[in-house]
Amino acid sequence: MGESRAVVVVGLGGLGSATTYWLAKQGIDVLGLEQFELGHVRGASHDHSRIIRRSYHTPGYVELAAGAYDAWRAVERDADAEIITRTGGIDLFPADAAIDASTYTSSLTAAGVPFDWIDGEEVRRRWPAFAGGDLLTGDVHAIQCDDTGIVPAGRGTATMQRLAVEHGAELRPHTPVRELRVVDGEVEVVIDGDEDVEVIRAGHVVVTADAWTNRLLAPLGHEVPLAVTREQVSYFPHADLDRFAIGRLPVWIWMDDPSFYGFPVYGVTDALKGAEDCGGAEVDPDTRTFDPDPTMEQRLAAFMERLVGGGFGAPRTTTCLYTLTSDRDFVCDRVPGIPQISVGLGAAHGFKFASWFGRELAALATGAPVRPELAPFSMERESLYVPISREAWLV
Repeated sequence: MGESRAVVVVGLGGLGSATTYWLAKQGIDVLGLEQFELGHVRGASHDHSRIIRRSYHTPGYVELAAGAYDAWRAVERDADAEIITRTGGIDLFPADAAIDASTYTSSLTAAGVPFDWIDGEEVRRRWPAFAGGDLLTGDVHAIQCDDTGIVPAGRGTATMQRLAVEHGAELRPHTPVRELRVVDGEVEVVIDGDEDVEVIRAGHVVVTADAWTNRLLAPLGHEVPLAVTREQVSYFPHADLDRFAIGRLPVWIWMDDPSFYGFPVYGVTDALKGAEDCGGAEVDPDTRTFDPDPTMEQRLAAFMERLVGGGFGAPRTTTCLYTLTSDRDFVCDRVPGIPQISVGLGAAHGFKFASWFGRELAALATGAPVRPELAPFSMERESLYVPISREAWLV
């Protein structure tokens, strides 16, 4: 038997790094384990930017997003650095959109979040960057919300890792976890050591392993239906990027099927970022390739040209993984019947909530009662176990 720790966190992407940070900040003895190098590109917490927004399809998520902003502000104070960049945002709904705009407007209204409902012509008037395209006609309407912005994925994760270490956490990269075993009210974490298998005993284990979650849960009898897809984002060079600077272009989401999203210039200075949501093929996280899908790339390029006009060069494209639940809602809960293990899953829209996840998972790991706000993210909810359906991901 090896060492003992109060809490072990398995997986140090955005959610796991945040959990380790929030535990260490409270003085808890915490060890974070990562099977790859810190900041690796095999999962979902790398690259430059993620959207943070109050506009969501349920009042619960709108309220939760307020908690996300609050939790990131705590990181900002601790790091003495800006994490959130506010840009304003628009959710664009064509006529007969596959996503129901009324669920968004009613949820924002219920939460008291200000927004404007404007047509495509008004969008073009407010942001002339869109005037070069032909997509935003009077038949397109938009939710415009000031409380939208960008959180930096790679930098934000690295910041939380740094702060976790400064508060006393230990982080171990290149440390795959082979198995979790519940023994005498604690959890044995079985890892591949330098020379042989090692066992760490923990009072509590938090699993934030995303695409690899079921590798640890299934042997315990708690496999969660998940679809892991290989997605991609593209950076389009353009001769006049000043048109797309922050303040001249908002964060935008095309609320239809296929759904696209994009950013003003951020993180890189020579290109504009766009992507398609849930457009990729299902893959195995261990055998997936990193090659972009040219069909997806071409589909996105054609959409970007219609949205803001031409002039783009050949894009640079990078890949990531989406780990999707059946209902595309989060998991943030203790494992049923095994209260010594908690699970966090972001359902491919969780990075904006990463610090919030860390705060909640740290509370679960230290014995706090499950708050009512976490009920929709229970591991025992029926909707988590219905057959995987792509329609449920359109939110």
